[in-house]
Amino acid sequence: MIKYIVKRLILMIPILLCIVLIVTILMDITPGDPARIVAGSTATEEEYQKVREDLKLDDPLLVRYARFIGGAVTGDFGTSYITKTSVFDDIMTRFPYTALLAILSVLLAVIIGIPLGILAATNQNTWKDYLAIFFSLLCSSMPAFWLALLLVQWFAVKTSIFPVSGIEHWTGWVLPVVSLALGYAASIARLTRSSTLEVIRQDYITTARAKGVHERTVLYRHVLKNSLIPVITSVGAIFGMALGGALIAETIFSVPGLGTYTITALTNRDYPAIQGSVLFLSLLFSIVILVVDILYAIIDPRIRSQYSGGKKQRKHKKMLAGSATAAKEE
Repeated sequence: MIKYIVKRLILMIPILLCIVLIVTILMDITPGDPARIVAGSTATEEEYQKVREDLKLDDPLLVRYARFIGGAVTGDFGTSYITKTSVFDDIMTRFPYTALLAILSVLLAVIIGIPLGILAATNQNTWKDYLAIFFSLLCSSMPAFWLALLLVQWFAVKTSIFPVSGIEHWTGWVLPVVSLALGYAASIARLTRSSTLEVIRQDYITTARAKGVHERTVLYRHVLKNSLIPVITSVGAIFGMALGGALIAETIFSVPGLGTYTITALTNRDYPAIQGSVLFLSLLFSIVILVVDILYAIIDPRIRSQYSGGKKQRKHKKMLAGSATAAKEE
């Protein structure tokens, strides 16, 4: 397991380097000059050239890429063109809002999705199953931004139950959390339903029922214990996606998180802020996926047996190789 974790951590390095390189290339070919934005529309040509020189925008692309990577290794993502402050400090200031939004949305998705999936699986081919499937298809088919705008129209503009934007009060978190959670809840519900149906059809469930075990005991002690293993690991991956998906909700509901920061940086061609945000989110997502894989191995004994089995096979091969060598020498 330790070798697997080290291997995954090493593999993260080229992946993150490629992501930053792609972002750097896209920024370079995208129309727009950050020096014009920083200098202002009334700046003279001399002032404009001075800004480009200060920002080192005339350096070759690979030089700018290498300079950013060199600073990122030490935790220095550069200085924002717009805020004139450290990009890393800006990210750390805004990230708690994004993390809270992602955590709340995933928790709500779990609360909705798992019971809905279990309800659908235990009532297969009934109106409850069809209603759960319809809800899952509806929520997964709606774009997140469109759902967010509908929630604003229904619950903020028409009824004024919740504020249109801002998080000055706890009610300001409701609409952005719900707009993110419904899509994730649909995915969790579908996965829970399919996983539960697969477990219900297993022979040991049939045996437990044949022995006269109460149906509720069969469901909670045998079915859920095994069917929720892939769901739990999927929730970890969904949390990683929620960190990036929060960008839309933050923009629509004016949440001062990392998504809003990234959108503002893109609008103003703030290269260090864009590179720093993308690198930070990519690293965080990679770590989340690694943790999910580790938890999967801890929760599921079959995965652990694969690791231990692989070690035993390697030891057995070494023993056979040693025996063969000794036999040849004799």
